[in-house]
Amino acid sequence: MTTGPLSSRQLANMQRLFATPFADIYPLYVTKVQRKNRSESELRTVLSWLTGLDGTQLDLAISSGESLQEFFERVHVHPNSVLITGMVCGVKVQDVEDPLMRNIRYMDKLVDELAQGKAIENILR
Repeated sequence: MTTGPLSSRQLANMQRLFATPFADIYPLYVTKVQRKNRSESELRTVLSWLTGLDGTQLDLAISSGESLQEFFERVHVHPNSVLITGMVCGVKVQDVEDPLMRNIRYMDKLVDELAQGKAIENILR
């Protein structure tokens, strides 16, 4: 996904992900972090840092049914998100060329770090 043209299958998968409602992703994140003894409150802190949304706005994003694409079109991704590095799904997040996919991977990486037990202070770069 980082170099060369994308196959039609890769493009279709990306479009399907972009159209996925944020409300479908959020409970998966909650389950992931809670399995590792982290709280939903900590998850919301991490998501708020990345997106600039407060708790009420985050609840609205969950209840609205908006897609990941619509979600990331209206939020202001934290400027320090460029400091997020590492692998998600076998891909280095810093190498993802598509801006929307990169933002989704940033979000995935932050949730992974939370689930892995990393301190909130270190996650919020």
